[in-house]
Amino acid sequence: MRDPRAHDPSPPDPSADHPSDHRRRPTRRQLRIAFAVVTVAAEALMLKRRGYGLGGDVLVRCRRGHLYTTMWIPGASVTSVRLGWWRIQYCPVGRHVSLVTPVDAAGLSAADRQAATDVHDLRVP
Repeated sequence: MRDPRAHDPSPPDPSADHPSDHRRRPTRRQLRIAFAVVTVAAEALMLKRRGYGLGGDVLVRCRRGHLYTTMWIPGASVTSVRLGWWRIQYCPVGRHVSLVTPVDAAGLSAADRQAATDVHDLRVP
């Protein structure tokens, strides 16, 4: 039987990986978290660039053209299903489910702005 403390006269294998050559690969969980952070940041940046603010009440338009106010928080979906920049939610004006997008209030007439702020989809405490 060989003594494990004995010196091994064979030279080290140059093809063997050195411990410092190993880079830790991110786990699936870390990748999912990073993807979620990037997605939320991108949505917040788009809202900010288009002048909508970073959350709270936002004027939206459904695919049928109805205007109303909804709660829009980047990365969160309380009253809707998120599809990137768009959301699927109930339209209280037309009483249907539709794809909605934020609307720039500055581009609306005063009457349209007032009509949109008069109708809120659902108040969430």
